[in-house]
Parts: sequence; structure tokens; C-alpha cells
Amino acid sequence: MSPQTGGKNGAGKGSAGSSGKVALNLPTTIGAGTAGDPYLIGAGNGGYRALHYDLDLDYRVATNQLRATATITLVATMRLDRFSLDFDGLSVDRVTVNGARPRKFVHTGRKLVVTPLTTMEAGERFEIAVRYRGAPHPLRSIWGEVGWEELLDGVLVAGQPCGAASWFPCNDHPSNKATYRIAVSCEAPYTVVSNGTLTAKSTRSGHTRWTFEVVEPMATYLASVMIGRYRSSVLPPVAAGGPAPVPIMLHFPSNLAHNVGVDFGRLGEMVSVFSTTFGPYPFPGYSVVVTDDVLEIPLEAHGLAVFGRNHVDGNHGSDRLIAHELAHQWFGNSLTAAAWRDIWLQEGFACYAEWIWGEHAGGRTAEQSAVFHRGRLEAQPQDLLVGDPGPHNMFDDRVYKRGALALHAVRRSLGDAVFFDTLRAWTRANRHGLVSTDAFVEFVSIHTGSEEIRRIIDRWIYRTALPKL
Repeated sequence: MSPQTGGKNGAGKGSAGSSGKVALNLPTTIGAGTAGDPYLIGAGNGGYRALHYDLDLDYRVATNQLRATATITLVATMRLDRFSLDFDGLSVDRVTVNGARPRKFVHTGRKLVVTPLTTMEAGERFEIAVRYRGAPHPLRSIWGEVGWEELLDGVLVAGQPCGAASWFPCNDHPSNKATYRIAVSCEAPYTVVSNGTLTAKSTRSGHTRWTFEVVEPMATYLASVMIGRYRSSVLPPVAAGGPAPVPIMLHFPSNLAHNVGVDFGRLGEMVSVFSTTFGPYPFPGYSVVVTDDVLEIPLEAHGLAVFGRNHVDGNHGSDRLIAHELAHQWFGNSLTAAAWRDIWLQEGFACYAEWIWGEHAGGRTAEQSAVFHRGRLEAQPQDLLVGDPGPHNMFDDRVYKRGALALHAVRRSLGDAVFFDTLRAWTRANRHGLVSTDAFVEFVSIHTGSEEIRRIIDRWIYRTALPKL
């Protein structure tokens, strides 16, 4: 996500398995029995991990009415007499656990609390199905409104950091990544774009059903649905270091065709540059949606990015933003911070990718960008810990810029060859996984044999004073 100054988007208006015990060789939760992340009080749930979400959505654009069923495969990480899911703003009609109605379920506030007929033992896999309906809408948060939002003629989902619960029941914490199947039915004139690979599409009685499969583990805040009257264009596939070329799709209103064609004309080259710099592109494809609405900021999702009509001018005016959102496919979507306090590992890296692309495109060198932005930071308050900025400041531009400057300081210390080799090794070792600042420092230290990384990260990330370059 690009730096923001207000609300989130500012719009103009693995398959499910059977029951049984499984080995718990999964990333640990923030704490069994605790509710998620201290930055998102009330979001996230302890005692289990979600493994797979199967979402079947029947949506009417004209009336903003949704009827849906979410079938979720979970595994208990402790003995469970009851468990909860994050879910808000919609009405629950029916709940089953392993095919049977539970002893009790209560939907209040932002939680759906379920008491199954039998206690779940640690390591036991189980399945919950929730049938629900209503008029989805964004949820209020300290970062503005997040989640499912109506556009002038369509839908945008901006889930970061806690908006997933606005359209499906979930364990809304970035550390609980899962696979997905997302099926969306809506009026035939509309195009639906979601995460993963489009595996099926059929039209009947004036409505089209689109089915997408996400086989890589995905954080809930990155799950997304975009609906609009879009024209679609396929860019030439790009060799991006993986087993097959990466297809790139653009979806945009017809009246923006020229500007979109110009502004995203170098997207394939951008994918190629970042694949060389950061390692193979981590997903089967990349999609870009440009809405007909004005959006305050562009935003990333798993395998796609979303821009507003104000972000395309036919003159490459948003190249920096395009580079930023693309870089999140590596840093944020493939390598996901397990806790929001470490968001600099996503935003700082994406900001640094802007500087790398700028240098490649003939603009400032990364060194010049570093000097320029450090100078601008001098005029701002020196009261922010980048490594733990607090929930109100997690999207502060200083997190982005100081995070990027920390990386540039590491690059200066290691030299280009070792630095970029280390970045590629980092993305390879943690592909589709969870990361933390401590893990990054330890990895770089071991991979390079240099202890200087610890001093650099301490100065830039864990001190408020602005270091010299």
C-alpha cells in the first residue's frame, strides 16, 4: 500500500480436508487463547488455525445485496470447547460444524462465537460452514473505513489491515495464512477480479459465475474482490525467474484505455527488473484493476493491485506507485509480517523498490533518493520507532522512508553484489511464509557473516533519532 494521509481508500462514493488429527507443523499463532495482534484489538482469534477458505458469493451490484456461504477448514492448536471468528455487518442464517448444527452460536459485535457439540482436541481438523446475507459495507477503524466498499458502479475490497471480516467470517490476523477458493456470481455485464487463478467462468440467466483458486497461503487482509464494467487487456507474459512466464492482466474502464495503455506500458519490464533484483515473481500471474472512481491511494492484494482513475494520466505520472504496489507481491504478499509492528518489512522494502525502479528508468539513483529523503526526514519529528510505530502510526510515511533508508544503509555496508544476493536468498527462504525483524537480522547476519546488520537496524529501526547515512 502506498503512504496514506486519511481513510483507507477514499472511493468516490488447498482444498478442504476431512476431519482427523494433523501434525501441527505450521507457523505458531501469536498465542493460543489470545485474540491476535496488539495493534488490532479484537481482531484475530486463538486456539486454532484456518487452513482453507471456500467462499461462495452471490452478489447483486444493483442493490448491494450479498448471499454467501463460507466453508472453512480449521485445525485446533489447543483443546477447544468453543471458538470464534471475526465477522461483522452481515446476518448469519446458519452454522454447521462438521456437518452438524453446533450446540450454540452467538453473533455479536465483530465476533461469531461457536460452541460445537463436541470438544475439539489439539491437532484435530474440523470444518465450519457459515451461511450469511446482507448489504456489505466497510468497517470503521482508526485508519478509516476498511473492507467491502461500493463504488459508483461496482465493488472494491480494501482489507488492510482488518477489513476481511466485512465480507467473510475469518481469523483476521496476518500470521494465519491459508489457501482459498473464491466463487462470485453477479450480473453478467460486470467483470469480477479476485485473487489467484481464474479456473471457471459460466453465464446463466443473465448472471455470470467466476471461480478463482489461491493455492499459495494468503493472509486474510489480502483477500479481495473487485467488480466493475471493465475492459480487459492481456500484456505479453514476462520471464520472471520462475518455471513459466508470468501473465499480466489489466482491467479498466473503456474511457481510460489510452492512459492505462501508456502508464502500464512498462509493467512487464518492471516485473522483470524486480524478479532479477528480488528473486522469481512469487505468484502464477499479476492483475491490475483501475476503477472508474477516484481513490485516495492505490493498494495491493495477493496477486493484484488496484488504482483509481486519478492514478492514470497517460504520462507515467504514477510509475512510483505502480512500482510500489508491484513490489508488495514479494514483500507483504509472499513474505508477510507475522505481526503488524514489523510492517516496515513490507512498506520499507516496497519504498526501496520505488528507488530501484527510478534508477533503472533513468531517474534518481538509489543513492540520490536516499540522500533526498533523509534530508526531508530531518524536518519531521524524530519521535517514531519504525520497528514498533504503534497502530496509529503504522502507515506513517516515516515508516516507509526510514525502512527504505535502513535497507540502503545495509546495501552500503555489504556492497551491491552481496546485498542483492542476500535479498534474493531472503525471499527464497521465506517464500509464502511469515517474517519478522529479528528473523531478517539473523538471516542477513548468518548469510553474509557480517554483524554490522545488527547495528544498522538498531540505529534506523529501533531508535527515534535520525542516523546519518
